[in-house]
Amino acid sequence: MPLSKRFAAITLAAFALLLAACSSTGGKRVSEPAVSIQQLTVDARGNWQVQLRLQNYSSMAMRFDSIDLALEVNGQPAGHLKATPALSIPGESADLATVSHVPDGSGRLVVADALASGQGINYTLKGDVQVTPDGSKQRSYTIDGKNQLGPVPGLPGVLR
Repeated sequence: MPLSKRFAAITLAAFALLLAACSSTGGKRVSEPAVSIQQLTVDARGNWQVQLRLQNYSSMAMRFDSIDLALEVNGQPAGHLKATPALSIPGESADLATVSHVPDGSGRLVVADALASGQGINYTLKGDVQVTPDGSKQRSYTIDGKNQLGPVPGLPGVLR
């Protein structure tokens, strides 16, 4: 093999080894989780069943231990969503936890008006979620999210 081809082969092999040494080894990453409302269902008494979407952006499983979130709908307070789901969610996945909730009067009226008129609502969740990543200690994250829910055709009393 000529010297120039041998040099090129050695250079290419050295570059491949350097690239392999610098590549990620797939280490575990803990990322901030997210919580949002997947669905809000109003019963005949005006109480709510709130399905919370718990999103794990980490590369490892994470147990959602407790949730304490202040809920506002269209700028009106609707109470606190508190739960202890103890739900383990695999890495880069999501799951649902249902919270029974008796809303504050102003929040109850906002949602009832929205459902009666076929309108959606804006909501805000603010508070804390306690999670435990696999093989690690419990951590607290602050949630401060805004989103919207709209009426579901054919399902009276349901916003998604």
